[in-house]
Amino acid sequence: MIAKTRVLILTALFPMLSLPAIAQADYVSFIQAESAGECKPPKNRELFHDYINTEQKRILKSDGKSDDQYTPTPDDQINFILTRSLTNRVDGLQCRIESDTSFSAQSKVRYLRGLENVLKFFNTNTASRKVNPVLLPEILKAYESCMQADIEGKSIANIIEGLSYETAVSIVKADRTTFERNAGYKYSQNLVVLKYCSLHPDQTFTVLRDNPDLPFTDSLIKSVARKYPVQLYNYAQANNRLGHIIRRIKDDAFVVAIARMANSRSGQQYFPFLDNIVSGKMTIDEIDAIQDDSVKYYKLLVKTQIDYTERMLNKDTAFAYKELVAKMEKRAKEVFVTTINGLHEKSDEVRFRCLQPLNAQELYYLAVLTDGLIYTSSYTKGVYPLMMKKINGRPDSLLMILHFDRYRKFISQAAAYNTLGDFLTSFRNHSDADDLMRAFVSKLEKADGLEDGVDVADSYASIVETLAPRAAEMLKYVQLNYERNVSENNRKGMAIYNILNKLFLSADSTSKIDLTRELGIPPVYNIAYSSLANDSGRVIAQVFFYGDKDGKGIYNGFQKMFSTANWKIDRGNPQWIVIRSIKGKPVSIYANAALPEETGEDEKAQKALCAHLEKNKLYPTITIHRGHSYFANSTIELMAPSSKIVFMGSCGGFHLIDSILHKSEDAHIIASKQIGKTSINKPFFELLTEKIRMGSSIDWIPFWREFKTKAGTEGFEDYIPPYKNLGAIFIKAYKIAVGKEEYF
Repeated sequence: MIAKTRVLILTALFPMLSLPAIAQADYVSFIQAESAGECKPPKNRELFHDYINTEQKRILKSDGKSDDQYTPTPDDQINFILTRSLTNRVDGLQCRIESDTSFSAQSKVRYLRGLENVLKFFNTNTASRKVNPVLLPEILKAYESCMQADIEGKSIANIIEGLSYETAVSIVKADRTTFERNAGYKYSQNLVVLKYCSLHPDQTFTVLRDNPDLPFTDSLIKSVARKYPVQLYNYAQANNRLGHIIRRIKDDAFVVAIARMANSRSGQQYFPFLDNIVSGKMTIDEIDAIQDDSVKYYKLLVKTQIDYTERMLNKDTAFAYKELVAKMEKRAKEVFVTTINGLHEKSDEVRFRCLQPLNAQELYYLAVLTDGLIYTSSYTKGVYPLMMKKINGRPDSLLMILHFDRYRKFISQAAAYNTLGDFLTSFRNHSDADDLMRAFVSKLEKADGLEDGVDVADSYASIVETLAPRAAEMLKYVQLNYERNVSENNRKGMAIYNILNKLFLSADSTSKIDLTRELGIPPVYNIAYSSLANDSGRVIAQVFFYGDKDGKGIYNGFQKMFSTANWKIDRGNPQWIVIRSIKGKPVSIYANAALPEETGEDEKAQKALCAHLEKNKLYPTITIHRGHSYFANSTIELMAPSSKIVFMGSCGGFHLIDSILHKSEDAHIIASKQIGKTSINKPFFELLTEKIRMGSSIDWIPFWREFKTKAGTEGFEDYIPPYKNLGAIFIKAYKIAVGKEEYF
């Protein structure tokens, strides 16, 4: 046995402990265990004591130190108690088992093996963090209590029932054979399952799938059904024991409704309307009548959404609310927006025909639920003007009907598409428009998550360009909200509004706001030439080409751009070319050859070029993607994390911003919401490379004006400049603020 010398007087130490698990341990029992001293087991049981001693030693070493101390916490007092529990208390329990003459030698072996398995279970599960190590005294006390009850022929269930889950499972699951003949063992096993489900309700159906015949299965199902209706639906569909049990429940209207849906081929179609079905406001037959009509089904989704939103204002969240929104978003994309996007080359009459049956509310949700997917022309020529027409030019009444649901997303979207000015001036009372914009930037700290803050951040860059007075008001409101949060000592609000204030101020180059110093992030509205050049003063750019038919043509046109006295093209490598400046600042542009896609030669060339750049420590700070959207992910996968400017000139490249930022979190990204066009991409390259060659820093707002002059063609409005990605910058700055502040 492992006996330790007493170094502290426990009577003085125990009152100092605040740890509930230790404070709850029976003090007298602890002292008795400490005082038990050494005892000599007979030869035929020495081996079982050795097994226990081995587990003690393993636990002592589990903290990574070979010092005969168990120190899993930073608290020395707690560690002392844990060490004494592991050594003296376990030793004392061994002696008690040996010295007790009230039970047989066979029982002594059983209890010794049980103690060994409890320690083994403790070691394994503290390592995996399933059991808190500070519970050791409580676990040992519980084991001793169960052992005593078992000796007296009493049920252990009463003891297990009063334990925490971690302590209970450490007794019941550690060793089956020790208490398997106890009258309360089976019930104790069930209690452990119940305790786990109470602690982790989201895992209840998974547990019941593996243990369907518990005496309280029905009660557990009904207790979690309303919180996890999707899980209930999925398990009700299953052709197994649990599925059968769910379907046979008849005394709970909610469970009955879900089970009926699950047994129907159209169950997923009913699910968004679950709350109204259960409450009797809607019937499955009513849904059956319209579910095959895409327009009518979408209309019913929107009607239900408006109903549920009104209820939420009264703190009444409908069941399956999230599923309703998800289904509405899916239908908006698949039935309507994908259609009108795909018909962008057709006449407006043909293109927007599918929108005509929709009312203003339905068009509103069509817009806000497809943000980032809907083409600019789909919004500005189709959805928005038709929405305004259907509401008779009264957007204030529309927002009232919608209970202002997702109004921040709508304002942000309208700002991005330059329709916000028209929207606000259409208000009958201009003060209502002012109130709306004041509310737009207010109380962001009360929202769950950061989505509302992202919408406000994303909107500002567009508003400052097109609605300068509104931008000035936004800045004022942000500053007032910051002051309010300071007075209320609201840390989240202070962080949100401090970031927005700095971001908005930095849009004005005369403000001299240093975002790196203020927020720990790089500048948003400009990028210094010095940050693009490497230690030798050279700027490295990398261009990704693909070997399909279009890619080969673009590759040839790209080379012609540099057939001037300012550049020289090196074609010495068959897999890539290098375009170097021979006048001005040193610039090297590496571009893989657009070799045949069908044999994978273009991919091999890209990887070979990347390997060459890495080997020679040539780290690109400019990355340009030239290829269709389905090649974009390949470019992102191979692009250098050192990239500071990333141009995604493909269709829908805007949707890949998040992936790019995960690869290069400081990248300034230029992307298209719609069709990437050579007639727009070419002047961008020419302007960018010329400024870099001349050693100029890039100031994005004037750069974009110049770019627009050079590429003033249809589709330019779909290209999004870096400074309009403020939402992503806002999130990054917030995470930095969170990391720096202890109160988060």
